[in-house]
Parts: sequence; C-alpha cells; structure tokens
Amino acid sequence: MVQSTNSQLKLNNRAKGRLTNSPNLDLTRDYHSFANTKQVQVTHVSLDLMVDFDVQCLSGYATLSLKYLEHNVTELWLDSRDLTVLSVTAVNGEPLDYMFSEVNPILGQKLCINLRKPDCEKVCIHYQTSSAAQGLQWLMPEQTAGKRLPYLFSQSQPINARSWIPLQDTPKARITFDAKVQVPKGMRAVMSAMNSPQTPLDGEFYFEMELPIPTHLMALAVGDIAFKAVGPRCGVYTEPNMLSAAVAEFEDTEHMLEVAESLLGPYAWGRYDMIILPPSFPFGGMENPRLAFLTPTLIAGDKSLVSTVAHELAHSWTGNLVSNATWRDLWLNEGFTTYFTNRIVEAVYGKEQAELEWVLEFGRLKEEMASLPKDKQTLPANVQLDDPNLAFNRFTYDKASMFVHDLERRLGRVEFDKFLFNYVKHFAFQAITTEMFVEYAQQTLVQLHPDKITEAELLTWVYGAGLPKDYCAPTSSSLDKVDDALSLFLQGTVANRLMVKGWRVHHWQYFLSQLPEVISQIQLMDLDDTFHFTQSSNAEIACDWFRLAIRNHYDPVLPTLGAFLTHIGRGKFVRPLYAELQIAGYHKELDDIYAKARATYHPSIQVQLDKALNIKTE
Repeated sequence: MVQSTNSQLKLNNRAKGRLTNSPNLDLTRDYHSFANTKQVQVTHVSLDLMVDFDVQCLSGYATLSLKYLEHNVTELWLDSRDLTVLSVTAVNGEPLDYMFSEVNPILGQKLCINLRKPDCEKVCIHYQTSSAAQGLQWLMPEQTAGKRLPYLFSQSQPINARSWIPLQDTPKARITFDAKVQVPKGMRAVMSAMNSPQTPLDGEFYFEMELPIPTHLMALAVGDIAFKAVGPRCGVYTEPNMLSAAVAEFEDTEHMLEVAESLLGPYAWGRYDMIILPPSFPFGGMENPRLAFLTPTLIAGDKSLVSTVAHELAHSWTGNLVSNATWRDLWLNEGFTTYFTNRIVEAVYGKEQAELEWVLEFGRLKEEMASLPKDKQTLPANVQLDDPNLAFNRFTYDKASMFVHDLERRLGRVEFDKFLFNYVKHFAFQAITTEMFVEYAQQTLVQLHPDKITEAELLTWVYGAGLPKDYCAPTSSSLDKVDDALSLFLQGTVANRLMVKGWRVHHWQYFLSQLPEVISQIQLMDLDDTFHFTQSSNAEIACDWFRLAIRNHYDPVLPTLGAFLTHIGRGKFVRPLYAELQIAGYHKELDDIYAKARATYHPSIQVQLDKALNIKTE
C-alpha cells in the first residue's frame, strides 16, 4: 500500500467531507457483513456437500481455517441467511457453542461461535441450506434446455454466498477453498475452481482454488453439462444441445485472453472457462474465476453481444485480482472493467465496434442520470445502510467507465496503459476502498502528470455529482447514417425506404434508443412490419423495442412480451420491462405475466421484483 503523507491525509479528509450521502459513516467498514474480520479472519474454507434435488438443499460441512489478527479473541462472527446449523465443533471434534442474531431483512443473521480458547485453529459447521436460499436456483428438468435432468446454479454476488455457505461474506476477507461435492450419478458439478471435463460422472467431484478470492466469487453449478474447448486455456460448459452454438459464438475467447494479457500482464488463474447457464440466470455474466457464468441471451448468432465475455474476462484483473473492499466501492471493479472491455473489443473486433459500444454506454448513462437523484450520482455507491443490490445500476458501471476513458484521453494511451498495468500489479490480490484508490492516484497520476490532471479534477470525478462540466462525450462517425435514417423516418419516410443495409446490431440499438418517447401507432406498426422487432432473436434489441412499445401502448407486442418475460430471467431485461408495464398502466397484464413467470426467476430477482411491484408473498 502507498504510504500516506500529511497532504494526502488532508485530501482524504476533504474527500470525506464531499460525500453527499454518508459523511458520518466509516468508509473502511463493510456495512453488509456481520463478520469480525478485524479480529479474526477465515482464510480457507473446506466444503463437503451433498446436492439433494428432491428436497432442494445442500447439506454437509464447512470447515473454516482461522487467522487471528488480535490476541485473546474468543468469538467468530459469520454471515448466514436461512441456514440450518446442526452442530459446530473445533478441529478435534469438541462441540462449540453458537447462536444466531435476529434476522435482518437485507443481511440475514449473524452466526456467533464461541471459540472457547483464542487459539482455535479451525471450526467445522454441519449445516444445510433452505430451498428458498437467495444464492441458489433449483430447476426442474422441464425448465432446462434438454428437459432431461434437473439443474442447480448459484449466484453469490453481492451478499448471497451466505445463503449457501456460513462464512465471512465480505470482499474484504479473501479465502482459498477446496470442496467435495456429491451429486446424482450422471450429472456434472463445476465450481469457480479448476474443473476437469474428463472427470467421470460417478457422483463425486473434487475442486481446489488455491488463490485467494472474495466470497462473492464462490460458485457452483450442477446439471446435464457438456464441455468443448475453444483454445488451449479456454472452453465452454453448457447443456449438450446448446454446446455447438455456444462454441461458435465464443470461439474468439482465447484471442481475447491474449489481448488482455498484452495490456495488463499474465493471466493469473490458469484457465478461463465459461458456463452458459439456463435463461433464468439473473446477470449477463458473473466473473467467477476459472469459470465465468454467462446468460444464454448472449448467443445471438453473430457475435454481436460477446463484449460481455470480454467484460467477465477483464474482471480477471480488475475485480478478481484488485477487488472492491465494500459494495460502496463497486465502481472500482466495474468502471475499470467496462473500460478494459472496450479495449479488448477494439483489439479483437475493430475500432468501429468499440466506438459504437462506448456511445451506447454513454447513452445508457444519460438515461440513468435523468432518473437518479443528484446525491446518488457519485462514483462511490452510498448504499452502506441499504440493499447492496442497489449499487448494481448502469450509473455505477458507466460513469466510472467514462472516468477511466477520460484518464486515457488526458494522459494518452501509452502513459495511461503504464498506469493501469502498475495499478493492477500494485494492488493484486487486495481489496481496496475508494479512498485507497484516490490516495494511489494522487501519488501517481497527479504527482507524475500535474499538467494532465489536478487533485481537484480527480476529486470532482470521484466525489462530484454527475459528470464534470468539461467532459467530452464519445462519438462515432459510424452513427451518422443512423442519424440520417432516423431524421428521415421522423419526417415521414416509410421504414422500408430507409437505407439500413450493413447496419450492425449496435446501429439498431442506437436507432431505437434515439426514437422519441412518444411515437404514433402507425409509425410503430411500420417499423415492426418492416424490421420485425417484436420477433427479434436478439434479446438486447427485443428489450429496447418492448420498452418503446409499452410506453406507446402498442398492444401487438403483449403476447410476445409475455413469452419473453417468462422465458428470460436476466435482471437487465425483466426489471425495466416490468417497470414500463407498471408506469404505462398495464396492471392486469403485468399481474398475469408475473404470476406465470415468477417461479422461473432466480430467487434474488424474485425478491427484487416482489419489492418493486409491491407483491405480497407468504
């Protein structure tokens, strides 16, 4: 860590004073964890779990290895949610007393274990999960692509690891782990560890992750899963009938990995495999080390959406090597990664696609800023006393990305690449706060390049609301033809006379995003009859079109929209579509769709939608 100077302490004090939402909170504390990590840390977790699809639970043992940071510590505080603990023992089998705190609706419960003596090296917890665990989704065979076997997958980020493992569920405390996982014979288990496709399907799988990772990167999937390599270090796991399409879509992954290494140094994790999960997976991707989790909505057939693969790969450096210390600091993960994604896309698919994606990113940011309260528009997500899921919005990703792009513009690419490489190297395998980054940037960027960026400019970007007044928005000459077509259409030219030959998916996304909020039924019908947006197989285009159609009460989309919302559970799509239905007054249609679709969604999405839609559940 860079040592603090007197001037830097003053800088940090001023920074704290400029925080709009949390001036009196401890900026180093993880408010979303009960764990007493300043006294004792869990350094290794050894799991022995059985997967039971009949009762939809994991059961078994978690043995936690402890490192003491203070003397005479006699209690271990862990995070848990909906876990049933059957026993807790020391490494020698001696029973240890334990108790749960009252339930916190966001955080779950604190599991307090009496260590009896301060030198207890390990504790072993015999436990089982709930069928309603927010970090696990259990699918019946008919909910899978192959419809042959059931399926289980986890989603631990941000604070759902505690719903399937009792641990210190905070990115501040990294862990290594090993696991034995028992599953029904004929099924494959994979984890965020080293996986071997040659492992026989005899019901027992063994895993090891010897590099320390944040707990939100703990991941497990079990099902009818096949594998095919797409390079020496990269491969795809998915259901057998999806394998060929997935391999074709993601065949450039090894090249992406080579490009990433040329920018940020050697890949530390050995392999970069991917698993394409069922459509109910709630994210576009999750950067679980050695096994990125991806949504099948990325398989568009034309590689137009593979930037998400590049994004999860980029996290191998910015997120998995250098991690956010708390969910307030999420921008450090997502901003650098979103920028780094754009660099990979530029190197692999060309400057035009990179520019288009950057412009679309800026468009999403402007839309988010229009509805986000001003005091929420700082890079740190001031969610310490709220649900950490609220940090996961386009603003957190895209404003931070604009900041990193702006640093590149100021320094020039050569000098900025040096900074980025050294930044990752300096903080590798550490969890850092916003203030640690500010301190590092002050001593590197500001001191080495005072003519390019000042301390005031740095602080304005990080702690100021919105975008700096002098920010230069991204542009792309490739969009001139889209602007021309859009202008003609709004002036009355019918859709089939627009010059759209050769447009990429990104051009269509831009076209839809630039249409007015209010558009006539005749215009909507003309667009749909000509370009068949309602039936689009590209989920990004379909979602943008559905939002426009809902706002303007274009009812022909409703049957297809209902099928879309029932088939796909990705939060990026379902949350805004339900919100649009609610705002537009489609209350009966919303209720009917949600009643049918809710059971297909991941538990974490169910919780978020129930709250947003004011749905009462038992």
